[in-house]
Amino acid sequence: MTTRLPPFDPRTVPVVATGTEHDPRPAPRLFTADGLRQLFERPPVWTPELRQEPRFTDRAPARASVLLPLVVREQISLLLTQRTANLSTHSGQIALPGGRIDPDDVDAVAAALREADEEIGLPAHHVEVLGTLPDYVTGTAFTVTPVVALVRPGFELRPNPHEVADVFEVPLQFLMDPRHHRRHAFEFEGQRREWYSMPYADAGHERFIWGATAGMLRNFYRLLTAA
Repeated sequence: MTTRLPPFDPRTVPVVATGTEHDPRPAPRLFTADGLRQLFERPPVWTPELRQEPRFTDRAPARASVLLPLVVREQISLLLTQRTANLSTHSGQIALPGGRIDPDDVDAVAAALREADEEIGLPAHHVEVLGTLPDYVTGTAFTVTPVVALVRPGFELRPNPHEVADVFEVPLQFLMDPRHHRRHAFEFEGQRREWYSMPYADAGHERFIWGATAGMLRNFYRLLTAA
């Protein structure tokens, strides 16, 4: 596989827009387990903001799925990973647990649950799947199905050291606050490339959530604000 996109630090790419206090906010009930269950039982009519990134690789298209694991604590949080630096794609990036859909997987949901178990040791019996978001096509030619789920606390994670450098949680209210959504843009090979970032300060350490992960979270925000 080759990529046309040169190595770069996404933090240095100019921010062209940032959300404001005037942008819509999700209703408070959607930050509860029951509110999220009801949302997926009776979803509103809505349109995802982001569906496909400009392609920058000759990789053959592949199907994948990721889990949006929403941990049901006093304040619901999203479980995220930081990928190790040695991986062939998206190395070192903040990511949702997930990966390729294998031939043995029944569907995208099964693949996301399997990958979450293999990647971070999240047991399926702690996971309550709510539903899926529209597919998101990455610049690396993965067609990704995001699977939204509630996670019951009390689990003990076992991250795969070959794939996962760290696992952490971010409050869902932070991620769904449009004031934390920054849109970046730059020109490459005559094409404008844009993406979102949602930097989060975790005990003095910045978690730079960007690219496909931020794009799928932006779509989740659009769903929540349509309810």
